[in-house]
Amino acid sequence: MSAHQANETQDNAVLQQILAGISDLRREVHKVTDRLDSLEMQQAPTTPTVSMFSPSASPSMRQSYFAHQSSLDSWHPERNQGSSKSGTSAPKRIPSAPVSLKATDPNLGLWVVVPAGGAGTRLWPLSRESCPKFLLDLTGQGRTLIQNTWDRLLPLSGVEKFMVVTGNAHVEAVAEQLPQLVPGNVFAEPSPKESMAAIGLAAAVLMRRDPDAVLGSFAADHIVSGRDAFESSVREATAVAKEGFLVTIGIAPSYPSTGFGYIKLGENLQLQGAPNAYKVLEFKEKPDARTASAYLSTGEYRWNGGMFVVKAKTLMSLVEANVPELYAGINKIADAWDTPGRQLVLNETWPLLPKIAIDHAVAEPASKAGKVAVVPATFGWDDVGDFASLSELLPAEKNEARVLGDPSLVITEGQVGGIVVPASGRQIACLGMDDVVVIDTPDALLVTTRARSQDVKKIVAKCKKAHPELG
Repeated sequence: MSAHQANETQDNAVLQQILAGISDLRREVHKVTDRLDSLEMQQAPTTPTVSMFSPSASPSMRQSYFAHQSSLDSWHPERNQGSSKSGTSAPKRIPSAPVSLKATDPNLGLWVVVPAGGAGTRLWPLSRESCPKFLLDLTGQGRTLIQNTWDRLLPLSGVEKFMVVTGNAHVEAVAEQLPQLVPGNVFAEPSPKESMAAIGLAAAVLMRRDPDAVLGSFAADHIVSGRDAFESSVREATAVAKEGFLVTIGIAPSYPSTGFGYIKLGENLQLQGAPNAYKVLEFKEKPDARTASAYLSTGEYRWNGGMFVVKAKTLMSLVEANVPELYAGINKIADAWDTPGRQLVLNETWPLLPKIAIDHAVAEPASKAGKVAVVPATFGWDDVGDFASLSELLPAEKNEARVLGDPSLVITEGQVGGIVVPASGRQIACLGMDDVVVIDTPDALLVTTRARSQDVKKIVAKCKKAHPELG
């Protein structure tokens, strides 16, 4: 090994130690912000959050699903062939009642659009195509990810201006989990087309309903802590959007992540009602560890969390300029949306639409033209993109594995870190395996490490090829 290679190896080792320390600090910050949110909710004069099992249960009875039921039947009801161990029917996957968080006359004029798609393959075998992660309670708090999204955004939009775009296969589940959702505000995609088609269709329909509409796009499967800070950021972003910008909310990076894209901040826009808004200089793709560290050292970068706020007509103009074939297609569908011919036009046109994300379709080219702004956020955020990410959201004693489910089913010895999900009800014992990931479900078992969490997608492809029913 050359001297240069030796130095580089040593540098990488030091960098990994730094990243590990930052990750530990990030976990502690999550605990503090979650505790603050919990205290705020206890003091707020709202109806208590319901249990996953009884609409009348008190908040003190809320626990993880796994603490009550030792299988994934409530998550994947199609596997439930009988009764639970207690002799009663297994509970439904979906709590029937929403948290009482009705907004009192939201004054933003903001339409919320929630893209609810993707199989969440990196969280397999918990998340499947038949029941993706946004339909699951992954934090053990009695609310699924899409229900948490509803709770967070409803005060900003109100019921009438809350829209969801999801796949045909998930329309019923979304309606069950969000019973107050207006049926006409659910957009069913015949097939996955990435975010631009989904958000673009919602914008095209909105233009016909409200020509001056401002829409905010927020994923159904993200976790946010610090609700006041979140609402403040959205209000600023809405004010900037009304000035004709495509606005994104930039997440303050808590460590040099290689799993997110980055946004480079330019000059402050000096806009009334949005003192923290900056022009976006450019979007950066997911970097390597050294580049990510360099980004953080400048203080000029934010994570790209995929949140956008924009006037519907501004967005449609950007789509027309950058992806004209998509513009033509979604307008054709929107013209037929409120007519008897909607389904026919949708089925004929949707398969022909380009498959492209909103970042690549309009955000990146618009930033080069100076038409994109960013509001730097201070709230906690996580996209729960893999088991390493999920493990950081779960409580645990120092150096102990985190358990999502019944902790009595997990026995460890000489183990540091990791995550164990005993969803099959079997006893799991881990000996001397640091940062191990064990996800045990009734029909599939995943064993890997936190370091390989991003690679779960690779093994899932092989599993689905051999056993399609496991997808």
